[in-house]
Amino acid sequence: MSIEDLPAGAGQVAEQYPEVWEAYTALGKACAEAGPLDARTRRLVKLALAVGARSEGAVHSHVRRGLAEGESPEALRQVAMLSIPTLGLPSGVAALTWIEDITEGN
Repeated sequence: MSIEDLPAGAGQVAEQYPEVWEAYTALGKACAEAGPLDARTRRLVKLALAVGARSEGAVHSHVRRGLAEGESPEALRQVAMLSIPTLGLPSGVAALTWIEDITEGN
């Protein structure tokens, strides 16, 4: 992902602190390679973690990446639905609206 594709805040950090950004992306790569999960599973897990953290920006980012990687909007929406029993209806509905922000029309 290029700096131009990053959300505004992350892009600002990447531009102002390139060494920090490089270390951060290296950490992400190392974590992704630390186990047997395939790329699709990792993407859905990262979306679920963003939902659990109630991070709208991270949900948007992981939905965009998921769609770009060929994930179906239905699978992304199911992540929000799966969050309802654990996180509660309000959190699940919020996550679903954040996913819809990006997937509407898909």
